[in-house]
Amino acid sequence: MQEILSKKTQYNNNKLHKRLRRLVGTAIADFNMIEPGDRIMVCLSGGKDSYGLLDILLNLQAHAPLDFELVAVNLDQKQPGFPEHVLPEYLARIGVPFRIVEQDTYSVVKRVISEGKTTCSLCSRLRRGVLYRVAKELGATKIALGHHRDDILETFFLNLFYGGKLKAMPPKLVSDDGNHIVIRPLAYCKEKDLAAYAQVANFPIIPCNLCGSQPNLQRQVIKEMMQQWDKKFPGRIETMFTALQNIQPSHLADIARYDFQGLKAHGKADADGDKAFDEEQFEPTIAALMPFSDDSSVYQVASTQDNHNGFK
Repeated sequence: MQEILSKKTQYNNNKLHKRLRRLVGTAIADFNMIEPGDRIMVCLSGGKDSYGLLDILLNLQAHAPLDFELVAVNLDQKQPGFPEHVLPEYLARIGVPFRIVEQDTYSVVKRVISEGKTTCSLCSRLRRGVLYRVAKELGATKIALGHHRDDILETFFLNLFYGGKLKAMPPKLVSDDGNHIVIRPLAYCKEKDLAAYAQVANFPIIPCNLCGSQPNLQRQVIKEMMQQWDKKFPGRIETMFTALQNIQPSHLADIARYDFQGLKAHGKADADGDKAFDEEQFEPTIAALMPFSDDSSVYQVASTQDNHNGFK
């Protein structure tokens, strides 16, 4: 019986790894994230997501039919009790080029932010500035971040509920200083899959003591809301993410994104035209039809691009 359980566990672990690798490869291909000769700076925090990102990119690097470099970068923010030996030892053991950047942003955040206030905004701005500088010093052509599908949706709802914007984290964009391309290869991956993968791989996780214990964070409220939806309505999260890939500006109300003032009747049938007196009908999406699907079908069907660079 123990042997049977062991084989089943190994089978499930292999399936999990293949699923994550496939989803990362699909995202890379869909958004042309990695090109021949790229030098990719992988931002490593010590959390499950960035460990998973580095591990999967290393696996793809070994098998993809194009050459690209990876260099792992960690920002040691001098948080009290931070185990500064963990990441260098891990990265040296797996043979990845790396750089540890020491900068005391922790003291700056604690000095500027009043007790009881959330530190995330200032901390992320300081961290971003340091990482942009390091990317330039390293000659990195891309900066890879470990944000996953759930992070993207959480950001969408944060902007919707608190910022009055239809905006999320894009899988690929130009940095706010205009000098770097930022990529999120985990864009199609579920957080719970990455958490399971981190356990299987036994990554040496380092908790963020600066912000992880802050109460009433808006993002945490959104995360809990999504987790409840996922339990109560299987497939809803997949449907929402599909919606981010299926935007119709003509059916929103942003005059900067669609020329409503210049809109004229053209006398031709339009499948996307308004059905003014019809009740809205919603066809079941692929995600809703396959809420318990084990693979990445919803994303593979949503993908419209051909196989690029051998990542798919």
